[in-house]
Amino acid sequence: MPESSNSIAVKAEKRSAPAGIPPLARYLAIRLGVTALLMLGVTLVTFILTNLVPADPVQAALGEQAAANPEIVAQFRENAGLDKPLPVQYFTYLGHLFQGDLGTSTQTRTSVATELGKAFPATIELAVGAILISAIIGIGLGLWAALRQRTFIDQIIRVVSLIGLSVPAFWMALLVYFIFFFQLKLFPGSGRLDPAAIAPPHVTGLYTVDSLLAGQWATFGDAVYHLVLPASVLALYTIGLLTRFSRSAILEVLDADYVRGARAKGLTGRTVVLKYVLRGALVPIITVLGIAFGSLLSGTVLVEKVYSWHGLGEYAFSSATKLDLPAIMGVGLVVGIVYIGLNFIVDIAYGFIDPRVRAA
Repeated sequence: MPESSNSIAVKAEKRSAPAGIPPLARYLAIRLGVTALLMLGVTLVTFILTNLVPADPVQAALGEQAAANPEIVAQFRENAGLDKPLPVQYFTYLGHLFQGDLGTSTQTRTSVATELGKAFPATIELAVGAILISAIIGIGLGLWAALRQRTFIDQIIRVVSLIGLSVPAFWMALLVYFIFFFQLKLFPGSGRLDPAAIAPPHVTGLYTVDSLLAGQWATFGDAVYHLVLPASVLALYTIGLLTRFSRSAILEVLDADYVRGARAKGLTGRTVVLKYVLRGALVPIITVLGIAFGSLLSGTVLVEKVYSWHGLGEYAFSSATKLDLPAIMGVGLVVGIVYIGLNFIVDIAYGFIDPRVRAA
């Protein structure tokens, strides 16, 4: 008896799939390989774009008087490897990267990795605080608006989210600073800790985490106290984005067949929302969260300036104005790797949340 077309397709699919490899492990291995290639591509793009800068990095590093001396310029180019062809410079740069060497700042004469190690944790702490505030408030408001569709509450939430998307971050930073620090004196206006406070022992560079690890509860409270204003300002735009996106994603899931089936079984409204609606809408919401977190890391310059946060954004701005190419390349590399890492984490989350993704 001839086999049906469905049975032939099933057998072909079984032969094409690697034997003994679970779908989730195969999914993670593919994503890990793609991530490694993307990171290599980030190093190449960062190197090329930095070398396309029209200004002369030698003059920026040496100054006008020293740059006027051809012997000093030639010696500097030789020491920095700038006299070699670009492909040779790139592979030299790549070799140093594999050793953890990001170069030396032409302005401070210190290791770029050391400077980034001080600035990056401050921005991570600020971005994590902002994304936590955004996720809790944004997804909550989006869920509330979707469940109250076309009601007065839905209209109010949509207007509030639109305001969050429209207000410039630098203007809101100054406004919040003026009201809550200068006028009401409810929160500190600058820095990560009080001037008289002693930073906790360095483990991660995040004062909130390090103070908890050291059991310094007063320092932890002080760090959170200083984090509230800048994190809230950064979170405002992301809250508006997440609210509108969560509302749309949840509305699509509410009309799905499996949600109607869950309600037909007699399940409570809370069970349907938490186990069916939210889980079904999480995949697109997680995508937006990952993109938003990467944007927070690379868009904190003005907020860090207003609140004297001394993070990655302020370091990037200072390096760009001084044409410090090793520092600029270091910042670009870190931001690129963070974006790729976030995409990898989002892909892993896809595989755990939705089995259809890892089986694809």
